[in-house]
Amino acid sequence: MTDASASPKLFEPAGLGPLTLPHRLVMAPLTRSRATADGVPTPLMATYYAQRASAGLIIAEASAPNAVGRTYPNTTAIHGPGHVAGWRRVTEAVRARGGLMFLQIQHGGRVGHPDTSGLTPVAPSPVPLPETIHTPSGLRPSVVPREMSVEDIKNTVADFAGAARNAIEAGFEGVEVHSANGHLLHQFLAQGTNRRTDAYGGSAAGRIRFVIEVAEAVVGALGPGRVGLRLSPGNTVNGIEEGDTEEIYGALVPALADSGLAYVHLGYADPDHPVFQQIRKDWPGTLIANPVLPADRIPDDGGIRHGERLLAAGADLIALGRPFLANPDLIHRMRTGAPMNQVRDAYLMYVGGETGYTDYPALPVVE
Repeated sequence: MTDASASPKLFEPAGLGPLTLPHRLVMAPLTRSRATADGVPTPLMATYYAQRASAGLIIAEASAPNAVGRTYPNTTAIHGPGHVAGWRRVTEAVRARGGLMFLQIQHGGRVGHPDTSGLTPVAPSPVPLPETIHTPSGLRPSVVPREMSVEDIKNTVADFAGAARNAIEAGFEGVEVHSANGHLLHQFLAQGTNRRTDAYGGSAAGRIRFVIEVAEAVVGALGPGRVGLRLSPGNTVNGIEEGDTEEIYGALVPALADSGLAYVHLGYADPDHPVFQQIRKDWPGTLIANPVLPADRIPDDGGIRHGERLLAAGADLIALGRPFLANPDLIHRMRTGAPMNQVRDAYLMYVGGETGYTDYPALPVVE
């Protein structure tokens, strides 16, 4: 059995910008595809997030800052009044249970399709996703994205800032800019998808420029301490080939050190990897680390031991995904050593409805 005394630091309060979190366990953003066709969060989503309000911080699922940034069917957005109203229902439900929320803002770039957004995807260069993509009509071949002009880039930076302001209007405490997992900002960082020869391509200094401009614009819109940035160094999902991982993050992270960001959030964090260790040295602020858990099951302790290793390596907060997905009362189970729910069939993550979403059981709390 595991209890809180086995990991006192993990369950200690922690500061994050102007916030004080009740403990160091964060719910990672998880795409669940329960929004309407045009990206409006539904009442069912309010139930789902409220069930998980005991997380130290919830980083809500990726939301598009504009129409062309949509990725898959029934994913959320944050660029229109309906999106703001839908998300406000969610934040109010979570706040009523004492929870805190950030919203992740994600532009899919080439990870998109006209059948979903009605628009041709845009990207740093006209390099298509090397695989099929989910659309409302099923799996379809990817399309060649349109190369973004400098004007497109400037407009997209403004869209991120506008989406961040919408998130605050919707009741979020802050936002996380998504520069990971093969989406638009990550596409600018990577040599395989960024073949530009202008100021936004070529050397590491050119390829990090768009990410820096987005981060600075969003911090400028919300103020210091209310914006995070998610990175996934070395991650090859969605056909990404960075080419020079150590160089690109060795340039990016120090360039953001004085930007006013509240945190950097590392996906697939490995405390033994030199890139993780270098980012920890280069980043002066809060570091959120998302550990790699076994693919076939949630650990019996919910991820406590993985989190402890990352804390010992310098992380400040630990983000968990699937453990929160399957255990709405994850913190209670961790504190008491109770058994963990396992994730049911993986396809249930994205099919819509209550099954595999709001129907995971919570344990009774004995007073």
